[in-house]
Amino acid sequence: MRLLTIIGFCALNVCLCAQTHANKLEHTAPQGGVSSYKISAGSIELPRIYTDNMVLQRNSVVTIPGIAAPGSKVVLKADWLSAPVSAVTDGTGKFTLKLPTPDCGGPYTIVLNDGHGEKVLQNILIGEVWLCSGQSNMEFPIRGDWARLADADRVVADMGRPALRLLQIKNTTSLTPLDDASVEYGWVESSPAAESFSAIGYLYGRMLQDSLEVPVGVIDATWGGTTVEAWTPREALKGVPGFEYYYELSGGKDRETALSETEVRRTYEFTGGKRPAYPFDKSRMQTGKTWGKMPVPSLWEDNALPGFDGIVAMQFELNLPQDAAGKDLLLCLGAVDDMDRTYFNGIPVGSCHIHDLAREYKVDGSLVKAGGNVITVEVVDNGGGGGIWRSSYAVADGKRYTLDGEWNYTVLSDFSKTGMSYVWPESNNHPMVLYNAMINPLTTLPIAGVIWYQGCQNVGRDAQYEVCFKKMIEGWRKAFDDPDMPFYFVQLAGFLQPVVVQPDSRWALLRHAQSKALELPNTAMATAVDIGNPVDIHPVNKAEVARRLAIIALDRVYGMKQICEAPACTSVVNDGKSVTLTFSGPVKAVGGVATGFIIGDRTGRWVSGCSKMIDDRTIRISSPLIDDPVAVRYDWADYPGGNLYGANNLPVLPFATDK
Repeated sequence: MRLLTIIGFCALNVCLCAQTHANKLEHTAPQGGVSSYKISAGSIELPRIYTDNMVLQRNSVVTIPGIAAPGSKVVLKADWLSAPVSAVTDGTGKFTLKLPTPDCGGPYTIVLNDGHGEKVLQNILIGEVWLCSGQSNMEFPIRGDWARLADADRVVADMGRPALRLLQIKNTTSLTPLDDASVEYGWVESSPAAESFSAIGYLYGRMLQDSLEVPVGVIDATWGGTTVEAWTPREALKGVPGFEYYYELSGGKDRETALSETEVRRTYEFTGGKRPAYPFDKSRMQTGKTWGKMPVPSLWEDNALPGFDGIVAMQFELNLPQDAAGKDLLLCLGAVDDMDRTYFNGIPVGSCHIHDLAREYKVDGSLVKAGGNVITVEVVDNGGGGGIWRSSYAVADGKRYTLDGEWNYTVLSDFSKTGMSYVWPESNNHPMVLYNAMINPLTTLPIAGVIWYQGCQNVGRDAQYEVCFKKMIEGWRKAFDDPDMPFYFVQLAGFLQPVVVQPDSRWALLRHAQSKALELPNTAMATAVDIGNPVDIHPVNKAEVARRLAIIALDRVYGMKQICEAPACTSVVNDGKSVTLTFSGPVKAVGGVATGFIIGDRTGRWVSGCSKMIDDRTIRISSPLIDDPVAVRYDWADYPGGNLYGANNLPVLPFATDK
């Protein structure tokens, strides 16, 4: 079970959900290969999601990859099969079996045999399998060391449900797609021992099981404080503003360097003004109007760039005698705040992201020449001091050459202008790394659908989110080979202090971007806007979130008629003095007078709107401060105060007539 600590807070420029894990973060390097399960003599190895106690999706075909003795015939027998299925391993021992599943039932046993040994999977159930994913509000445990449900003790006491099975995926990153997931534990029967499992995921599964009376399996693949792009397949990043370059990258030993350069380029593209062409020729000294002078060692805040956070390219020309040419060189950079990517005559020689650590990079002699040698350092500073702030030198042919002095520099990205920051390739927020490690390995396992809760880490980048989120959904559907796979998501809860009139709310814009995913077929949104907490980004009422998601699934997937959405605004009439809104069904204002409306005019001025309920479907909005209203917005704020509800205690979704 996961042990973790999460600190949720919101800064002025970006929403952060940071967390510290007591368990060691597992990072899989690009060279680790796609196959992480290995064969030992006389054994059959399967991906770690195939274990005792698992639930398989009913009426589907499960793809089971594995490794056995090379050239052997692997035979699979299952209690429900009238005849076994088999496959022959290739020269490396790899095989793939196609296992059809019946309607719900169990427990069953699966036996695999390759003629050298057998592998037995027991206590298998056939039913409904759902994947829950996203960041910390979906990760939020039933009862854990960093968060707990308000009614956690009662929920935990009732977790003994043998027909509800849980699978916890371990927090892992990879720069390339993996075919085997790391797991905190294999499939387990629901019990109090699994109290660290996703609260929404568990409660959702429990509600489905109570209603459907079939076995239910829930897979928890979540990681707090993560961005949507980290969960997006590489292929799906094509066409996403700011991330196109990741799609263009190919594999290879220099992939991490390429990814680092791409990250620089991504942030560079969002910076306006006069800039040098990027990528520039790092093998020669750059001059011109865009390049200035900076002393080294120093923090650039103390001289050339006061108060600056961003990416700066710095260059120094190292002149060497003929005796040093062709000989290995040791490049010793003093501490660099925060991170450097260093090149010698245009070739990358090293990188480090520890701000107070001296760098020692070995330069192959083939790169070293007599005369001028160009050292280029791309320095990334995400906050605080920045620059090469300790003395630097090079050792060539046994002689020491100082690198201290005047360096050329140019700004590649000003984070104060972009609202962005550099993301390390090793980070859990780097594009595609969570999809590669935590979702791709699951795609051999048919599922009924996905429930998703994520978005706060993308607040401030709503336009990009709108595109990327839809691309992510489409990418997952393609990977699971299910173009109509149900995908139900949660609209962000209210957060931060209430402001009545907030037309520029970044949280409202992100919620609006989330809602655009409803343009895709077989999607639905359960809003949590009304059950947030102004001082806690992790509101504890997860049971209601799970309920709203569950009634969507029961209605849309399982044909059990449920009222699963609130009435929507379907008509807007402007008479020049007021705006009349008509809803698709009856709405009621909790407390009597409808709240949460703002009204705007042609000048861009917005004020609080006065509401009048004409009937249970019609509301008129006006203000004595607005003579010629042109637009109305509802629940448009970080922490809005709307009070309109439809049937089944479902809140009216935030909307803007001008969006």
